[in-house]
Amino acid sequence: MDTETYLGRMRERKRRGAVTTSHQLTGLTLAEILGDEAHKSLYMRLAKTYSEQRLIALAKDIAERKRVANKGAYFMRVVHETLKRKRPRRGGAASSSSA
Repeated sequence: MDTETYLGRMRERKRRGAVTTSHQLTGLTLAEILGDEAHKSLYMRLAKTYSEQRLIALAKDIAERKRVANKGAYFMRVVHETLKRKRPRRGGAASSSSA
């Protein structure tokens, strides 16, 4: 295969932009549900790390709320608070205090 043929194939593949993994599809779904196409890569990263089903359920719940102006920002806030609550803090109760 010569260089021009290879480059042509790469250009065509880039134009198609195919989704190849489940977290990519979930990220695009989240962006569509929340009306936040600009941050689709962020949603893909979240879907790669956390439960895809829970993220989609949360996004649908937020999308139905009429009073939320910026659904993407509100979604990130809720995700952050939910995940923060589930993770133990570093240092925990064993951290020493200065007297």
